[in-house]
Amino acid sequence: MKQRPFARLRAPRSLAAMATAGVMALALTACGGTTKDSASNSGSGDAGSGASASANPNAPIKEGLKIAFLPKQINNPYSTIVDKSGIDAAKEYKGEAKEVGPSDASASSQVSYINTLIQQRQDAILVAANDPNAVCGPLKQARSRGIKVIAYDSDTNPDCRDIFINQASSEEVGRSQVKLLSELMDGKGEFAVLSATANATNQNTWIKFMQEELKKPEYSGMKLVKIAYGDDDDQKSFQQTQGLLQAYPNLKGIIAPTTVGIAAAARYISGSKYKGKVVVTGLGTPNQMRQFIKDGTVTKFQLWNPKDLGYLSSYAAAALASGQITGAQGETLKAGRLGERTIGANGEIVLGPPFTFEKSNIDEFDF
Repeated sequence: MKQRPFARLRAPRSLAAMATAGVMALALTACGGTTKDSASNSGSGDAGSGASASANPNAPIKEGLKIAFLPKQINNPYSTIVDKSGIDAAKEYKGEAKEVGPSDASASSQVSYINTLIQQRQDAILVAANDPNAVCGPLKQARSRGIKVIAYDSDTNPDCRDIFINQASSEEVGRSQVKLLSELMDGKGEFAVLSATANATNQNTWIKFMQEELKKPEYSGMKLVKIAYGDDDDQKSFQQTQGLLQAYPNLKGIIAPTTVGIAAAARYISGSKYKGKVVVTGLGTPNQMRQFIKDGTVTKFQLWNPKDLGYLSSYAAAALASGQITGAQGETLKAGRLGERTIGANGEIVLGPPFTFEKSNIDEFDF
């Protein structure tokens, strides 16, 4: 059955603004050792400032809020779109937002940036975690100083943040990837997963649900032979694709649930003897995948609207920092043009279901 786009995913003429492909990373500047004043810390210890506070849904968003986006790595096209949208959203509520981050996606690469953001006395830190535990120590320090912590795209350990903005239900993403690949492979053959980093929370959660889905009898003709890691690096992902095809001569498909990985895999396949023989699918953006859809390398892939992910994350940060929400299940916030959103279990807000892009609809989107 053909999926229908969810309401927020519109054609470019109806989007308020287009994401640019330019580098949005700001230079990380050195700071003194000042931290949030103790008077501003309404919580206690590592539990975070929201733990003992009560929500006031009618409180206005404070003007001049300072928030910072810390992606897995800067210069990643997907992260640039997400973070720029969040930065633009901050202008709507008269806040000051920026993007900082490492150029590599290693487990500990984000730690020094969190420490600096604490010194800069940010009101909220939004982090897409490379590793769920490596960032916990400094994030707990941030929360103990009254700084709100929002995980987006890739979660931290739940004890280390106030809320998590999930781009889609993790289970739905993982299972839908297997369903799509099965459709494209006619339910038969060997396939591999080309992931980002080995410690990426979102990647590992999706892969777990892929493996659960594969246990169903309708997938008995499919076999997952390898989970490879391209570390969200274009060249390494390209080389991993080449290595998979050499190691597994009967490979019929690749799932790359990472925008860097799917583009690199498609680029390799498009110029090789495997074009038309090996299925490539996963999670990508329309603009990076358009050429591969049109030249027949890729038939279908999925994603959500990354602009909406950044936008919702920004408004959630503002709501937290303004006392409208604390992160408790059942609380609601008004997220600008996205409307009202409710916090679910474990402090999670889900953006929406994944959407399938293909030749018939890809030119309707520009991001």
